[in-house]
Parts: sequence; C-alpha cells; structure tokens
Amino acid sequence: MRPDDFIARRRDRWERLEVLLERAGAGLDGLSAGELRDLGRLYRQAAADLALARRDLPEHPVALYLNSLVARGHGAVYRESGAGGAARVRAFFATGFPRAFRETWPATLAACLMFLVPAIIAFVTTYNDPALAGALVPGAEVVVEQVRAGEEWWHRINEEGLSLASAEIMTNNIGVAFRAFAGGVTLGIYTLFVLGSNGIFLGVVAGAAQRFDFADNLWGFVAAHGAIEFSVIFLAGGAGLQLGWAILRPGLLSRRAALVVAARRALLIVLGCVPLLVIAGLIEGFISPSALPLGVKFAVAALSGAALWVYLLGVGRR
Repeated sequence: MRPDDFIARRRDRWERLEVLLERAGAGLDGLSAGELRDLGRLYRQAAADLALARRDLPEHPVALYLNSLVARGHGAVYRESGAGGAARVRAFFATGFPRAFRETWPATLAACLMFLVPAIIAFVTTYNDPALAGALVPGAEVVVEQVRAGEEWWHRINEEGLSLASAEIMTNNIGVAFRAFAGGVTLGIYTLFVLGSNGIFLGVVAGAAQRFDFADNLWGFVAAHGAIEFSVIFLAGGAGLQLGWAILRPGLLSRRAALVVAARRALLIVLGCVPLLVIAGLIEGFISPSALPLGVKFAVAALSGAALWVYLLGVGRR
C-alpha cells in the first residue's frame, strides 16, 4: 500500500473528524443529531484506518497521527474527556436537566396531583368545619387556633436572623425533596406519603386562614417562594414515582435494567433541584417575611415561576 494513495483517499474524512472533535471539546451536547452520527461513523472509519496503518505502514508518521486522532475520538465518544468540570456543569444545566424533565413529565404531573388533590380536599374540609383539622393532621387543631387568634406562627423561623432562617429553610426544603425522591425505592409508597401529607397540611392551614379572614397574611408569606418550592417538590416527587414505576412495570427490560435507566434520569432531576431549592430558600428567608406589598410578592412568584417553567420546557431542545 502506497502511503500517498492511502492518505489522499482518506484525508477529507480525517479532517472532518478533527473539526467535529474540536466542536465536541465542551461536550457532545453541542453537536446536532447529524453531526453526532457523522462523529460516530468517522470515528469507526478512523479506527479501521489506524488498523491498516499499523499493519502496512507502522513506521510512517500517518500511523502516529491516526493513533492520536482515534484516541481523541474515543475520549469524545465514550468519556467526553475533553470537557472540564465547568463545561460539564454548563452542559448539565443547558441540556441534561431540562431534557430529563421533559422525558419524565407525566411522573411530575402525577406528583403534582398527589399533592394538590389532598390539599384541595383538606382546604374544603377545614374551611367548612375547622374542628376536623385534627382528624386530618394530628396536632393541626393547635395551628388552626393560632390562625383563629391572628398569630402568624410561620414568622417564628426568622426570629434569630434572616441569614440563619434562610439556611434552615434550605436544609428543610432539600430534605423534603430528597425524601420524596428516595421514597421511590418503596415502590413509590413513601413518595406518595410525603406528597400527600405535605399537601394535606397546606390545605388545612389555607382552609383555616380562608375561614378566619387571614388568607392575605398566609399567602403574603407563601406566595413569593411558593412557585419555585412547590415546583421542585413536584419534580423530586415525580423522580421518586418513576423509580417505583420502573420496579413495578419494567416493560421489555429486566427490573434491574429498568431501575438503572430510571435512576439515571431521576438523579439528573434531583441534582437540578438542589440549586432551585437554594433560590427558594433565599426568597423565603429574605423576601417572604418582609413588609413588601402583597402585589410585589405575587410578582416575584409569577416571574420566578415563569422563568423556571420556560427553562424546563424550552431550554436544550434540538
């Protein structure tokens, strides 16, 4: 085999592979579907060319060149080794997290309903007869009496300072989200319990506040951070439910394989929820208990909620 003929026939595709590898330096998510197909095809062809060069032209510089090219291709295709930590984080938030949500949105919707339906039932029940609050949530009668007395007990979390309260809120909210997610390994039963119990409690408090003309005070505290916080709880709950569903209905896969696939998607969602809960905690610690007008707090809720859902539904599409 003549080296000049060998190189001339293959040079164009080697150069094309180099261009694609340069573009894939920050992660494969930066390539289109067609470019990904080209990358895979050209990588396989370069590997075959390397085998020929090692057999027929072992001392020629083309063998060293192809060895380097194939090594770069292998790193991009199998390990994405060209991407640094910052690039991986950018790729996660630019594509991985929102795409994982869109792949599993029915589970998020189910989690939302498992929270809202008990909340509505508890709201109507408590509004019509506040004495039934204790039957819905043990100890809730104390909360109802505080609302009846006009006591904004939810402000107590801020008595030791806004920064400390914000940190406590972040820890609590992240804990709720992770419990809802981890409950998936119980076939989703514990996830349903976490969602339902939190929904019932909110419904009891909201029903009592509405009954005793205290709703503005309650929503004046909840509104600003609620859009993000409740959305994240639904996301984490949906991640947990899909784990349970993978165990119950693995489809054509084995249960172990189905659980692995579901766990990878769920983990992406939960990791994406953590910074969102930090944002919700900051809002809850600094804006929610403030003396800002109720309209301003609702505006914060509307803007933050809209930004979150535009991001989840629109970012990272091909």
